[in-house]
Amino acid sequence: MNNSKPKILVFCCNWCSYAGADLAGVSRLQIMPNFRVIRTMCSGRIEPEFVLSAFERGIDGVLITGCHPGDCHYISGNFKTLRRYYMLKLMLEQFGIDQRRLKLEWVSAGEGAKFQQVVNEFIEKIGTLGSLSL
Repeated sequence: MNNSKPKILVFCCNWCSYAGADLAGVSRLQIMPNFRVIRTMCSGRIEPEFVLSAFERGIDGVLITGCHPGDCHYISGNFKTLRRYYMLKLMLEQFGIDQRRLKLEWVSAGEGAKFQQVVNEFIEKIGTLGSLSL
């Protein structure tokens, strides 16, 4: 196992997964500290360029979180996210980036423990892959 501390970027939708992250924090759930959150109004607003730019700038893994399908405050934003996610996976493969460095999870406002688990597992997985070098 690689002992590096990976740099992780987590995109959170405002209405569900950011609130889930907040719940994890106020509940004092232990989450590894080497990640940063970018709050977006909807996971559907995360442009593919944002993800690719993160990798280009040295981020080792990108986690996209959003409302569960059917619960999006903008009706179909998370379905848009799902389509983009699969497209991004193919793009990463074309650029020689391991697809495991990108993950999508649905986390609701009441799922602080799930947010903790998802982030910690993702950080551990990216840690085993090591730093991304382009």
